[in-house]
This record gives sequence, structure tokens and C-alpha cells, in this order.
Amino acid sequence: MLHDRVLVSQDGEEGERRSSAGIVIPATAAMGRRLAWARVVAVGANVRTVEVGDRVLFDPEDKAEVEVRSETYVLLRERDLHAVASERLTDGQTGLYL
Repeated sequence: MLHDRVLVSQDGEEGERRSSAGIVIPATAAMGRRLAWARVVAVGANVRTVEVGDRVLFDPEDKAEVEVRSETYVLLRERDLHAVASERLTDGQTGLYL
């Protein structure tokens, strides 16, 4: 990975979803602009805020997909990340920072 690039593996399925009330939302339903979660697989040398294994929030419409060994990944710049859910906690932190 070069510079400020982050390689992520996207979470979840593209199919049907269920709401918290149990209503089935079909895959063809039109959604507004919705952010997606992904797991960091690799980071470039100049990335400062994320590490391999962190979960990140990004806009799936601004993605560049790449296939490596028949696995599909998304290539992002660090500045395109909206949030990081980190398991590295110190005293007084919540584990999710923006």
C-alpha cells in the first residue's frame, strides 16, 4: 500500500435486510445516501489513524474496487473515512471516534 491509502473488506450482504422492528427491506428498495462499515485489511505508510483490523465507516458511492486473489476489496484514501471503531482503548475513550 502506498501513501495514505487504506484497503478494506466490506461488511455485510447486499441482499435483504431487516429493520429493528422486524420488517424485511428488499435489496431493490431505494435508499438515501447511506454509509457502510468495512474492516481494514492493509494500510499505507502515511496512514496515522487506523490499523489493520479496525472497522471504518465510509461512503460506498466514492469507492474504487480491486480484486486480489479472487477477493474483492475497496481502496480508499484515509481522508475519505468518516469514523473508526477501534478496539484499542485507553482510559476514558469510548472506542468510536470521528
